[in-house]
Amino acid sequence: MTHEPMSRSSSSFFRRDAAGDEERAAALTPPPPPPPPADDKGGAPAGRRRWPSSVMRMKGVGSVMVGVVFLALLVLVHRWVGLDASFLRDSSMVSTSTRQWHPHHNISTPPLMTLPPFSCGNGTAAPATCPATPPSPPPTSKPATGGEPAASCPDYFRYIHDDLRPWRGAGITREAVERGRRHAYFRLVVVSGRAYVETYRRSYQTRDAFTQWGVAQLLRRYAGRVPDVDIMFACDDRGRVRAADFAAAPADAPPVFRYCRDATTLDVVFPDWSFWGWPEVNIGAWPATLEAVRRESARVRWPEREPFAFWKGNPGVARIRGELMKCNPASDGKDWNARLFSQDWNHAIHNGFRDSSIPKQCLHRYKIYIEGEAWSVSEKYIMACDSPVLFVNTPYQDILSRGLVAGEHYWPINRTRMCESIRAAVDWGNAHPAAARRIGEQGSRFVREQMAMDYVYDYMFHLITEYGKLLRYRPAVPANAVEICAESMACAAAAGRERECMDESVEGFVAGFDPCALPPPFTEEEKRKIAAREEEVLRKVAKLEEENM
Repeated sequence: MTHEPMSRSSSSFFRRDAAGDEERAAALTPPPPPPPPADDKGGAPAGRRRWPSSVMRMKGVGSVMVGVVFLALLVLVHRWVGLDASFLRDSSMVSTSTRQWHPHHNISTPPLMTLPPFSCGNGTAAPATCPATPPSPPPTSKPATGGEPAASCPDYFRYIHDDLRPWRGAGITREAVERGRRHAYFRLVVVSGRAYVETYRRSYQTRDAFTQWGVAQLLRRYAGRVPDVDIMFACDDRGRVRAADFAAAPADAPPVFRYCRDATTLDVVFPDWSFWGWPEVNIGAWPATLEAVRRESARVRWPEREPFAFWKGNPGVARIRGELMKCNPASDGKDWNARLFSQDWNHAIHNGFRDSSIPKQCLHRYKIYIEGEAWSVSEKYIMACDSPVLFVNTPYQDILSRGLVAGEHYWPINRTRMCESIRAAVDWGNAHPAAARRIGEQGSRFVREQMAMDYVYDYMFHLITEYGKLLRYRPAVPANAVEICAESMACAAAAGRERECMDESVEGFVAGFDPCALPPPFTEEEKRKIAAREEEVLRKVAKLEEENM
């Protein structure tokens, strides 16, 4: 696998907590059975037979054999414990999980303007137009922290600079944008705070609709602060703008917004539609879903969960998922410590999703993340269970994966020998429960804090703002475009789960605070350290796996 030098930041990996490990191990080990009662004479326990000497000699030989096996097991356990004591030393770089993340904005500073609820009339038809005037910006905005300059955004925001680097020098021309039309599903134009969409083709399910809905909420939240832009959006999975095709003139590449990319493409990464809901599979907006997962995770404590790695999904969308399914327990008794289940969405729809609840999938100590056709939407839900995530190495990058740190937020799994890698990871975690549990908690804290909707909107705001600065022309509304807004989209939405997702995720106020402050680009030295640290983590995990195969 080729590793993008900046695909992960890194930090200390599996820091030792000997007392905690012993405490967790004791909690996970059943107590020994009580000794049998002694007889009235104080000799052998009551009911024990006295064996002839010949039998006792045979028992002595058996005891020696059992002792040898026991010593071998102790050596194996000692190897695992020893690995935990010296395995993957701390890095000198600052760990993102040790940083204290404060609330995005000061809750004592209320929003300056609450948006009135909208009405869809008698429910028989959607309004033909959006309100005559869009939401007004607040007279003045206050820093997000309520008195001090806005706090810096999380480090993954720095990839905004990388995604837009091809156009930093020459800027973005109208011709470059038009060149992206063959990749796009729709064109989004923002002019004077109003959004317009020209549709080229319909996406799978409602990906396009909920991406547009997210932009409409951004315009409500940061009314009057989103610049005029002209953007081509793609709603499929894999990046299509190949860097090799524009090696001589990177600024000629079309800036196409997409949910993920890899090291060979120039697509611009944007938050995926499911942050506002995925009605077709009964997944609501991200904040409510995240809270439901948190409650369920708290209900079943980590030591009480099944000591295996869990994954449930559609294995038919990618060959690598079919390979993963081979890691299920085999008929010959071989157990890779994985419990893998195929998701049949047609069956799930017919039985009301009773067996497909995201919050109910926090019942195993370990969760597996694996790509689909490219990145997988399941990533953020898998990360939220407080269980260590066994992350199958992938070339695909989305806004979440770019912020994850190997060994701090997840355990890396080798995609070329997944079964052996999963078994080694679970064995290590069960031998060192405190360290394993810490990885799970840090990964979940990352998605709860740094991937909260406040930051998702700020990422969108900064990306669109930086993109707008690069435009070398004034955006204009296309002749075939239609205006979109929260009112027109929600009232036109199909009744049921689609409308419910929109009602859950509609922004109810114009923010009276500033977005977080966009951090600067990575320096070349930082890039070098990030790449070196990740390679070191992968090397040490590979060595562990080889030594314990």
